Amino acid sequence: MSKLTRSQASKLLLGKVTDQPILGGIGSATYDLYGAGDRDRNLYTWGSMGQISSMGLGLALARPDLRVIVLDGDGSLLMNLGSLATIARKAPPNLVHIVWDDGVYETTGRQPTHTSAGTDLAGIARAAGIPKALALDDEAAFAAAIDRALAESGPWFIAARIIPEKGMARPPRDPIFFKYRFMRAIEKPR
Repeated sequence: MSKLTRSQASKLLLGKVTDQPILGGIGSATYDLYGAGDRDRNLYTWGSMGQISSMGLGLALARPDLRVIVLDGDGSLLMNLGSLATIARKAPPNLVHIVWDDGVYETTGRQPTHTSAGTDLAGIARAAGIPKALALDDEAAFAAAIDRALAESGPWFIAARIIPEKGMARPPRDPIFFKYRFMRAIEKPR
């Protein structure tokens, strides 16, 4: 049984990062990232179910000077498991992929995901070729995993089993504003 919530883990993560960009996946991953602390280097997404892992991979490949953190949901990742094989093949050392695994499709009505019946996302990531794939379910283990992922070469995959909860904070629904704010924040110095 998990002892960790997504909102707790999001706050813990934001307390550990400095200038690393964080891409929040659809729904509660974005909501709790915003609630933990809005910053220019946070990218909030809407309508991108299953795509945040690929977006993070693209940014990590394009900007090897940045440690890119992706916050995904178990349901979203299950829609794009092929991204794990591509991440493994490209092996960006600067990518940290965190999956909030609450066992439900929160955004679409709390239907159970396959992880609620035993699908092991960290096991799938390892089988795809990502050796630094962890599964955890408490705050101390999550904090230790983040410390390692920020300090050591990756790619990293962290499946954090969390207690199901609705993301409470809602960023203003202005994706154009957040896109350009994020792009300016990670712009290379001239």
